[in-house]
Amino acid sequence: MKVVVCIKQVPGTTEFKINPQTNTLIKEGIEHIINPFDMYALEEGLRLKERYEGKVTALSMGPPQAAEVLREAIALGVDEAILLSDPTFEGSDTLATSYILAKAINKLGQFNLVICGRQTMDSDTGQVAPQLAEQLGLPFVSYVSQIEEIREGYMRVQRMVEEGHQVVEMPLPGVISVVKEINVPRLPSLRGLMKSKQAKIPVWTAQELAVDMNKVGLSGSPTQMIKLFHPQRAREGEILQGSPESQVDQLMERLRKTKTI
Repeated sequence: MKVVVCIKQVPGTTEFKINPQTNTLIKEGIEHIINPFDMYALEEGLRLKERYEGKVTALSMGPPQAAEVLREAIALGVDEAILLSDPTFEGSDTLATSYILAKAINKLGQFNLVICGRQTMDSDTGQVAPQLAEQLGLPFVSYVSQIEEIREGYMRVQRMVEEGHQVVEMPLPGVISVVKEINVPRLPSLRGLMKSKQAKIPVWTAQELAVDMNKVGLSGSPTQMIKLFHPQRAREGEILQGSPESQVDQLMERLRKTKTI
């Protein structure tokens, strides 16, 4: 079984700067991690490999430094890791990103399943996985919390919904996005860490992917960020004086004046 897992490098902190010209996050100079939801996607890919035998390939699109999250993926046990990186990719929205990922997956050749995390912690849209399925022309199931069975040509999964879960059968190949309830991610082994340090991460550029330059980057992104900014947080406080009973009365009076109660 051949599984492709899409992962993303995201800021590991809420303290970041914004490029005022492009309205994008400045990623240089801050700590980065694998997107937390993608850790569950990686783990599920590795479990499928152990359960059905096969190969797991990790893909990540980003600047050269994104190779570090692919090394982490290798340390966890993936067989192959490829970075999709080119200056023309900068500023790509979810549609442009899914297009680039689809070109890379088609370049890989035959596969059975593509796994994504339900969303990323930096943009939080949850759009890349369904758009990727559309780009590939494949069926898609979101919010997968359990893979029950995989047989020749189809799979059966449980999908989280507000009322509980749905059982869905989907033909293969296909694309799924997973939630954190699906598993508990493993830690890297010592052998995996050694392997990741020695691994060479191939980099596929726009030319190697043969992308349409009108579909990538800021110019190829129909979603334009008008403004990105840090919200201003205004706080004020007041210390109430007097006995506890008096303080309660004062508090109730202020709540009434503000029509909170």
